[in-house]
Amino acid sequence: MQTAVLLVALLVIVAALVTVSRKIRVPYPVLLLLGGLVVGLVPGIPRFELDPEIVFLVVLPPLLYVSAFLTPIRDFKTNLKNIASLAVGLVAASAGVVAAAAMVLVPGMTWPLAVALGAIVSPPDAVAATAIAQRLAVPRRIVSILEGESLLNDGTALTIYRAAVGAAAAVAVSVIGSLASFVFVALGGILIGLVVGWIVVWVRTRIDDTPVEITISLLTPYAAYLPAEALGVSGVLAAVTAGLFIGRRSSQIMGSEARLAGRATWESLVFLLNGIVFLSIGFQIASISRQMDRTTLLQLAAVGILVSAALIAVRALWVIGMSVRELLSDDQRRTRLRESLVLSWAGMRGVVSLAAALALPVSLPGSALPARDAIIVITFTVILVTLVGQGLTLPLVIRALRLGSDSDEGHEESHARQELIEQALRRIDELEKKWPDHKPLIDQLRTSYQHRAEHEEQLHEAPGNEAEQELVEHRQIRSDVIDAQRDALRAMRDRGAIDDDALRSIERELDLEEIRMEA
Repeated sequence: MQTAVLLVALLVIVAALVTVSRKIRVPYPVLLLLGGLVVGLVPGIPRFELDPEIVFLVVLPPLLYVSAFLTPIRDFKTNLKNIASLAVGLVAASAGVVAAAAMVLVPGMTWPLAVALGAIVSPPDAVAATAIAQRLAVPRRIVSILEGESLLNDGTALTIYRAAVGAAAAVAVSVIGSLASFVFVALGGILIGLVVGWIVVWVRTRIDDTPVEITISLLTPYAAYLPAEALGVSGVLAAVTAGLFIGRRSSQIMGSEARLAGRATWESLVFLLNGIVFLSIGFQIASISRQMDRTTLLQLAAVGILVSAALIAVRALWVIGMSVRELLSDDQRRTRLRESLVLSWAGMRGVVSLAAALALPVSLPGSALPARDAIIVITFTVILVTLVGQGLTLPLVIRALRLGSDSDEGHEESHARQELIEQALRRIDELEKKWPDHKPLIDQLRTSYQHRAEHEEQLHEAPGNEAEQELVEHRQIRSDVIDAQRDALRAMRDRGAIDDDALRSIERELDLEEIRMEA
């Protein structure tokens, strides 16, 4: 009973804080973390601890899977070199720098645990960064790199983390063996992801039942992640690979109803998972601050601030170095430098760092794990500093650099719409011969598509002109007509002319018409 009440309370707080964040235009992960911190410090609030197993086994797989599913493959391939550099090279470099700093700054730290700390805080979480970047319409390249990096960096960080924890437990670890293990773990995860993805595609092409399809969709990330982890390979890469494989084929295996329902389901699930986790981070920070000696807490928090500064510096040097190595013209180089500054400031830590820190064993064979509390406090400080500090200032950085959004994406959509309209008109001409008795309908369809073609052509040639304003006004007119039908439908229900089942059936048709109108 207490658990159910707590969960309901968390959901209410998440909904309230996200609503506030949108009104004051603050990234919701930042406000959720701060909200959890404030609520957690209220006297009498019960202690809340998020089980790391829940994060790794319940939360992480769907978040990775849906991010991969929605990743544009073309952009991923185009930026793969930079994504791999950040997800592998930068993670390893960050872990090394943090390990060296921890050995100097933290009493009682050992090299294996210092490397574990480096692995814990090295992978950025792209949730807050991409939300800000998409809202401010920055170049698509930045969003693609951030999303691609977040798909792969967890696998690198967790591999280093496991090797370091094994070394701390006095298990023999060699450099060559670790590299071989990394390759095996990565390739094994990718292979399992491909197999699961192929099976899911094969199954879903033979199913036309929306609830069953959505159920399979929700189970898919776990079908990839759990077997991979059981076999000792990367569940992260398995879930990511399955998401990329299935996402590329989603148009072939899903009908329109499954796409609409599935999108709404996944958006709600991802929102709730992220909301509860970021709120929980705030609770955890508050819980630790109440339990630990104040002097020790402040000392470790100071170390966490220094580690955060080191992580930001390493990321900036690495990202700027990537852009410097590219063969570009002077104008391109200036643009790349501004993009690099945004990418450098977008390295916020989150879910994986939280789970990895809490998953550290309490003890080693024969003794307690040294510096475990120190690692947890430093990790939470890094999460707080990067998520709040960088999350709140990233919009200022983006606006100051005046990057602007890409025009290519809009042009691509315009070209695609024009080509689809031309194909529709060709098909209408063919259908006119096949269905001569339905000429009024054929003429109505032709007129509608010809009208769309005129608007698309005007918008393509001069975006932002009066044609765009006319399109907005046309949508408003159609929206007003749909609203009038909804009002009439509710009035018929209220006076007993129709029942609620009839209302919902017709209301669904109006909803679909409105969605199609706004697409």
